[in-house]
Amino acid sequence: MELDHLAIAARTLAEGVEFVEDAFGVTMAPGGVHDAMGTHNRLLSLGPNLYLEVIAIDPDGRDPGRPRWFGLDHFDGPPRLNNWITRCDDIPKAMQALAMDGEVMDLSRGDLAWQMAVTESGVTPFDGMAPALIRWQGAAHPAARLPDAACRLRALTVASPRASALRAALGDLEGPVAVMTSDAPGLTAVFDTPKGRVTLG
Repeated sequence: MELDHLAIAARTLAEGVEFVEDAFGVTMAPGGVHDAMGTHNRLLSLGPNLYLEVIAIDPDGRDPGRPRWFGLDHFDGPPRLNNWITRCDDIPKAMQALAMDGEVMDLSRGDLAWQMAVTESGVTPFDGMAPALIRWQGAAHPAARLPDAACRLRALTVASPRASALRAALGDLEGPVAVMTSDAPGLTAVFDTPKGRVTLG
């Protein structure tokens, strides 16, 4: 597995974009819509192979007839770092290692095509601390086409009461990620930005 991107969930896309742009001192790039899940996003480069997305329910999108990814159906409160996403070559194998239910969906937008593991509840295992799983199909990747906003991820900390089990399930993981034991699950990310060092959690 390799860290692919981070997701900021928000009640509305505008609210999430304002949160990130104010915190980082940048302008987010356009994203798109996910017709199959009734969501939409905006994107921010974190370097050549990594990016940040703000994602929210699309008020003009269709009801997917199933729980949306990233727990968005039950999301409330201010925008926050809600998920991390890893890319892997064998999603079913990774799902088995993480004891993740659900299905592998084939998705596309323009020339981007990918597979994603979508759980039955919309929430990943380990109280949402397990990563979402993605496999890009073809050479196209969002990070490669985003303008460089001079933002970089320094560290991602994944806190879980079951940290040792999660680390074992993840196996060899590429990227600045640390899985730590904590009574309460949570994500904390540290970024270098035009406004200096920024921590989101």
